[in-house]
Amino acid sequence: MLSVYTKTIVKILDGKKIAEEIKLELKAEILEMGKNGMTPGLAVVLVGSDPASRIYVANKKRNCEEVGIKSASYELAENISQSKLMELISRLNDDENIHGILVQLPLPKHIETQKIIEAIDPRKDVDCFHPENAGRLLIGQSARNASRGDADGPRFLPCTPGGILELLKRSNIEVAGKDCVIVGRSNIVGKPLAALLINAGATVTVCHSRTRNLKEKTLRAEILIVATGKAGLISADMVQPGSAVIDVGINRMADGKLVGDVDFENVKNVASAISPVPGGVGPMTIAMLLKNTITAARNLSS
Repeated sequence: MLSVYTKTIVKILDGKKIAEEIKLELKAEILEMGKNGMTPGLAVVLVGSDPASRIYVANKKRNCEEVGIKSASYELAENISQSKLMELISRLNDDENIHGILVQLPLPKHIETQKIIEAIDPRKDVDCFHPENAGRLLIGQSARNASRGDADGPRFLPCTPGGILELLKRSNIEVAGKDCVIVGRSNIVGKPLAALLINAGATVTVCHSRTRNLKEKTLRAEILIVATGKAGLISADMVQPGSAVIDVGINRMADGKLVGDVDFENVKNVASAISPVPGGVGPMTIAMLLKNTITAARNLSS
């Protein structure tokens, strides 16, 4: 049963602003590391010439430079063989100046993505896609362990799910004890986010394309997180009044405008807090990548 809700001014969750705050913290941390002769290094591997991927890679490189992480970009031909790509990853695994390795997805169809992910040294897997890191995330006691590299917890938090948790935390939105609904079950967002929220004390429902009565599920959510890649999937009548709504989707419309999976203009009249697209989860994802690279550098040097 829905609670009586008196509408207040909606809180727009400004991921861009929070990400800038995090980057300032990371920059100070890297300056301290530099006193001990340590500079975190991130290698970004791009296969092919997909325009969106090129933009993402350039954005990551720019953010690395802003905080003081040394970035190395490897732009490879679309038709590179899987064995050649594996050779590059092996060299990066052995490079002491590289602490994080990120292979930009998607990869061309002739390359087996999972084999590439598994070839990355788990200690340098700053995307947290490697099966070892995914497993550590699933069985880890708490997200707190990631910052300490505890044996029983994850080395890192996957960038987008970790960014979502940090966005909620820094916006003073409590997760523990809340009913959280995730729409989307991808290996990149939905599944790892479910594990993180459970570890943080939330009760979690994961919905997907086979879910019946989606509206019935989303109306239960005190925190609703949507990551499907379907523009406008969530309308105002699917949102519990007073809930917090996190929109992970990025969809480019025919007129070139970027929109999320949530009908922002109408849902903001129902929710108590909502993340915009763009400027919400996206900047937080980049901030967590930078944070993971620093964590990897510390772990590898200890």
